[in-house]
Amino acid sequence: MINAVLFDLDGTLADTALDLGGALNVLLRQRGLPERDIADLRVHASHGSAALIGFALNIAPDHPDFERWRQDYLAAYEQCFTQNPVLFDGVNELLGELAARGIKWGIITNKPATFTDRLVPHLNFATPPSVVVSGDTCDEAKPSVKPMLYACEKLGVLPEHCLYVGDAQRDMQAGKNAQMHTVLAEWGYIAPNDDVDSWLWDYSARSVWEVLDIVDIICSQD
Repeated sequence: MINAVLFDLDGTLADTALDLGGALNVLLRQRGLPERDIADLRVHASHGSAALIGFALNIAPDHPDFERWRQDYLAAYEQCFTQNPVLFDGVNELLGELAARGIKWGIITNKPATFTDRLVPHLNFATPPSVVVSGDTCDEAKPSVKPMLYACEKLGVLPEHCLYVGDAQRDMQAGKNAQMHTVLAEWGYIAPNDDVDSWLWDYSARSVWEVLDIVDIICSQD
């Protein structure tokens, strides 16, 4: 049986690309550099500040200027992270149906808690999450299994009775390695050149509502 459905946040539950990309464009504009189209930044948004900075500036985390850019980016994001986020279509309806079935739900994200703790209440979920695990809740973030197992412990459920939904390779890796059922969120921030077939997900959903169909499929197999 499925006793809990856990979700990634950015690109899975909420579309936050306007704010994630907008913060980067603020920095580029301040430094006299050309801004990037939000559509181009969108596919990197799920991978955090390192991916966005790396794409826009073509620098890696070991570059001497990277940490300065990262700190400046986080400061810019601090000013705008609650301006434009919206839940993807069907999220609140799905959460309501899960609640009606007695299935718990929660969030496991790599976003730092300083943002997660303030953004989650702002999103106005139909029912509050039973657990929220941020990127710095444990001493390792996804693709480590530690956040996954921590969430299970807090919920009092076994990993094999959980469904994890995410839009990035690290989501699928963390879920699979924790022995959860995994669902690739096709509506998320997936780049055209991402080799999603190599991510070894268990199920793939084109829309939020298909997650409920997958829950039914798994439960029917038990």
